[in-house]
Amino acid sequence: MTRTLTPLLAALLLATMPIAHAAPPAEAAAPAAATDEAKVVYHINDASVARAAMNNINNELNASPTDKIVVVAHGKGIDFLLNDAKDDKGAYESQVAALKNRGVDFRVCNNTLHARKLGPDAVIMEAKVVPSGVAELARLQAKEGYVYIKP
Repeated sequence: MTRTLTPLLAALLLATMPIAHAAPPAEAAAPAAATDEAKVVYHINDASVARAAMNNINNELNASPTDKIVVVAHGKGIDFLLNDAKDDKGAYESQVAALKNRGVDFRVCNNTLHARKLGPDAVIMEAKVVPSGVAELARLQAKEGYVYIKP
C-alpha cells in the first residue's frame, strides 16, 4: 500500500505546485507607491476655465507632489498667460507663478500669438512659447506618454 500511496502523493504535490506559485489576483496587488510620477498635460483653449484648471493642478500636486505637469494653452486659452491678465478674482500671474515654483510648465501657442498679432513679449515670463499648441499636445501624449486632461 505504501508503494501505491507514495507515487500518488508525489503526483498530487506536483499537480498543486503551479497553484501555490500562481500570482495573486490583480485586486490584491499592492497599490502604486505615492512617489510614482504621473505625467499630465492640461489643455486650456478657453481662459474662463484657467482658474479652475489651476486649482485642479494645485490639488493634484497636493495629492501627488512628484507628478510632472504641463499646461498647454492655445486660442482663447492663452489670455490668462498674457502680461497683466486678470479676471474678476484678480491677476492670474501670482497663481501661475506659484504653480511654476511647484514645477508646472506653462506653454503658449505661437500660432495663436501670430494670429492675434502678438509677439512673445506679450506672454508672462513663467510661460514658454511653443510653435503650435495642438502639435505640443500631440507630441506630449504620443512621444512622452503624458495623459490628457481637459478641464
